[in-house]
Amino acid sequence: MDKEYFKLTAGEEAYIREGESKRQELLSRYATRNEQAIFPEQGRCDVMRPTFSRDVDKIIYCPLYSRYSDKTQVLSFFKNDNITRRALHVQLVSKIARTIGRALRLNCDLIEAIALGHDIGHAPFGHKGERYLSDCYQRGCAKAGRAPRYFNHNVQSARYFRKMTLNYDISLQTLSGIISHNGEKVCREYAPSKLSGFKEFDFILEKCTTDNEFHKTLRPDTLEGCVVRLSDIIAYIGKDRQDLYYADMYEKSQYFKPTILGNSNAGIISNTVTNIVKNSIDSPSLNMDAKVFEEFEILLKDNYLQIYGDEVVTKNYSSVETLMDKLYFVLRGDIIDGNEDSYVYKHHINNKFYKVNYEKAGIREHADDIVTDYISGMTDDYFIELCRKLHIDDDIMSRIKYRGYFDQN
Repeated sequence: MDKEYFKLTAGEEAYIREGESKRQELLSRYATRNEQAIFPEQGRCDVMRPTFSRDVDKIIYCPLYSRYSDKTQVLSFFKNDNITRRALHVQLVSKIARTIGRALRLNCDLIEAIALGHDIGHAPFGHKGERYLSDCYQRGCAKAGRAPRYFNHNVQSARYFRKMTLNYDISLQTLSGIISHNGEKVCREYAPSKLSGFKEFDFILEKCTTDNEFHKTLRPDTLEGCVVRLSDIIAYIGKDRQDLYYADMYEKSQYFKPTILGNSNAGIISNTVTNIVKNSIDSPSLNMDAKVFEEFEILLKDNYLQIYGDEVVTKNYSSVETLMDKLYFVLRGDIIDGNEDSYVYKHHINNKFYKVNYEKAGIREHADDIVTDYISGMTDDYFIELCRKLHIDDDIMSRIKYRGYFDQN
């Protein structure tokens, strides 16, 4: 029978299980074992895809994963294939985190799942776009007479897998790592904070939406999640500087303070990772030497001062802020009016490939939630093209300038 080509024999299954069992035996006492995985629905894993490996597959094949490739990491409006986009960023986070995880004998499948999923809910145009969308969300809720609700990309990433999609029953440990990654604040020590189950997680998810500061207090419930959280910073702290060179902003380098971690992206990654491993072997937490932590903080502060607040980097963002406001409230009105010709219906609510689950939410009662979901899932180019298609503000659209491939030196 043809089906025999696609079915493992008992001996073949035993061989695979033995190998996985030996890998689990080598894990640190502080690692998360496969058998500890908690899913909303049990029994879907198999010998070829044990627990957290299954999470990885669920994440990389979800509809929003491919959109990473056209979402800003730091530099928007640059036609330059050498500049980091979110697709590369999450891969770099995954690689750095798995390097640390392998050295510390942690579960690298769980690490990979958290890393690849952690930015899935990021808005277009990076952290500026995230802030603008959150402002619109709050004002939309006020118009509806609802208490303020806030948008943060880490919370949205968890919301996507936990609430919005059908058949994406991701493990509790992966969801915890995703919602808690918050890679904008560095700590000298990262220790897990235990989570009792999905009931507590759902409470946290809702509280993060109604209390804008709460998500900053979260810690992942596994050491693997802590590794991803710290690797998120390691992945961008030097790479963002490297991208300035690709964008012909060489002069910015003179303003960065020298540190013992090095000046190159490779040096920063290698030195930081090595110091973390040195201080974290057979430890229930991730740790850095005091001097290394101090220098690491200098790197991060310099990035905020010299890159993220630079006028050349941010010059087009005021236009994005205006467009975000106008687009948000046009789409919000379409939902309230039940205008199914609107793209919020055609490309989001009724999109059979996207499979958003709003059946239990009630569309008309939660227009702001849905518009926020829709915009957060947009890529940079889709956002701009939709504004052009709807003539959101033709004057502003005419003034947005991309730095082209041949505009660089």
